Amino acid sequence: MSYLRNYLNKIKPNFEEGGKLHAFRSVFDGFETFLYVPNDTAKTGVNIHDAIDSKRIMSMVVLALMPAMLFGMYNIGYQNYLAAGTLASASFLEVFFFGFLAVLPKILVSYIVGLGIEFAWAQWKGEEIQEGYLVSGILIPLIVPVGCPLWMLALACAFSVIFCKEIFGGTGMNIFNPAIAARMFLFFAYPSKMTGDTVWVAQDSIFGLGNTLPDGFTAATPLGQIGQGIAPDASICDMICGFIPGSIGETSLFAIALGAILLLWTGIASWRTMLSVFVGGGVLAFIFQTTGQSIEWWHHFVLGGFAFGAVFMATDPVTSCRTTCGQYIYGFLIGAMAIIIRVMNAGYPEGMMLAIFFGNMFAPMIDHFVVERNISKRLNRSKGVKE
Repeated sequence: MSYLRNYLNKIKPNFEEGGKLHAFRSVFDGFETFLYVPNDTAKTGVNIHDAIDSKRIMSMVVLALMPAMLFGMYNIGYQNYLAAGTLASASFLEVFFFGFLAVLPKILVSYIVGLGIEFAWAQWKGEEIQEGYLVSGILIPLIVPVGCPLWMLALACAFSVIFCKEIFGGTGMNIFNPAIAARMFLFFAYPSKMTGDTVWVAQDSIFGLGNTLPDGFTAATPLGQIGQGIAPDASICDMICGFIPGSIGETSLFAIALGAILLLWTGIASWRTMLSVFVGGGVLAFIFQTTGQSIEWWHHFVLGGFAFGAVFMATDPVTSCRTTCGQYIYGFLIGAMAIIIRVMNAGYPEGMMLAIFFGNMFAPMIDHFVVERNISKRLNRSKGVKE
């Protein structure tokens, strides 16, 4: 590592003011600050230097997403081999590497398009490259079905970076979660590639791995079956473990829980928001169950993107509430709204995406009223007025 550090120090003058590669200063700075913690300090004032900067936080979130991503890769292969009836004769490595080859192009497209726009934007504006897309670049491929075409994914990534980040001022200024915006763009622009029963299972072999399934092969998700009034054919164990059709990274509760533990242990995610999402969803799901809903209330937690959204997307520190009380309200609102959409709209069985989108929309207002309420209480306390 000392060799790399010395090499970067050697070429750095070329990218500084007056250097022959000064035009690419933001590109060099982006790579350098990703590899090493910046040692720059403020020129004035009293400051506390912390080694955990935003790039390190983003890297930790990406690490927390690894279990869901790796299991998603295996599940893609699992579903393909299961549909072809060859699962018993396939090895673990065959199943996993088929899924790996199916997911890898989506991850590459997401990062190439998203980071390419981020780099170009930074060069154009003469600013530092922002690190927010490190997380969005892995989130977007994990919340789409395996049947999503690469060109659609590229279009969605470009839309989310340009219209949901850069237009608002970049990382830390965006109102809506870019990954949610990308999925909403895909869902409403190309609904046939984002829902239904033909997009959840990879249907073509890749480099000799996997199976080519018959044309017209279908496989509905458990939520899709419930929306059609059909009892899910997956067992509770399969639902919890994640051996069901669904978006790439959203099926396994165990894998998501591992990521949640890491985020909570490092203090990156708010436990208040995370807990409130499940409480809000549980309360509404229980209420609907008492009215004759066909599934148990807790089944909502293990189906669709509920757990994934609660852990990795509702807790986004930029687009969620900042106040302590606001985080409880915000999380409860998202969980409750997700269940309402699922139950009340049979044509749209998955409600987490819209719930988080609307939660992002109301987060600033929630924080505003919480702050105003605190100011009012302190003013009354200073005047001796009892609450």
